[in-house]
Amino acid sequence: MAKTTQVEYRVYEGAAELSRAAAEHFLESIQAAVAARGIARVAISGGSTPKRTFELLANASERYEKELPWDKIALFFVDERTVPPTDKDSNFRMTKEALLDHVPLKPEQVHRMEGELNPEEAAARYESTIRNQFKLEGAETPVFDVLALGMGDDAHTASLFPHTEAIHELAKIVKANHVPQKDTWRITLTWPVINAARDVFFLIGGKDKTDPLHTVLQGEYDVETYPSQLIQPKSGKLLLLLDKDAAAKLPPVGADGVGRLEVTR
Repeated sequence: MAKTTQVEYRVYEGAAELSRAAAEHFLESIQAAVAARGIARVAISGGSTPKRTFELLANASERYEKELPWDKIALFFVDERTVPPTDKDSNFRMTKEALLDHVPLKPEQVHRMEGELNPEEAAARYESTIRNQFKLEGAETPVFDVLALGMGDDAHTASLFPHTEAIHELAKIVKANHVPQKDTWRITLTWPVINAARDVFFLIGGKDKTDPLHTVLQGEYDVETYPSQLIQPKSGKLLLLLDKDAAAKLPPVGADGVGRLEVTR
């Protein structure tokens, strides 16, 4: 049965403006979640743009560090590389250096994927962590309040890479995903879990994202080749924060810098 997603995309001049827009969105969404439910369960992704955003959130001279309800945040990760937390490629290490070392989040509020373990064990342990933190029963799906995604130039998101097993995973919360094209394993939240989140948004910048983003939103539906097409939130709404290069092949935005698409698949 076809599903329609209302896509809103906001376009910014460059990396600095994009990072600040993401910081604003984190602040607004986290505050709203805490006001509604007393806690904000947030899942984050790695990458250079999120790093700049995290640095803004942690900057004591900015308002975000002062206005975020740090004691009400539970922080999770969308995916992780199979490396130790001290490795330069670790999403956790990047987040620690850009954000965690500078804000009053207690260790028990931060739930990392254990990339140093066997991938299957790491995935099982993280699924157990999520089940415990969300107090899930049976086949219940966790509902994150805020979930931030990026997109690769191959149209992957999270660690849902083209032509990999995780694209077909429906039952698990967390999947150990073998990625032959990179000769590695990744640990990732599955797409049904991502789609269950209350606020799902993409943060995308760069000329290398122009064509894949256009195809994901307006091209042929082929999730094997373009896994980002799997992201169709249950809420029916999807937000994209983009720089002008990434948005170059999308329909022009209005005077307010906002564009809208109705995607039915």
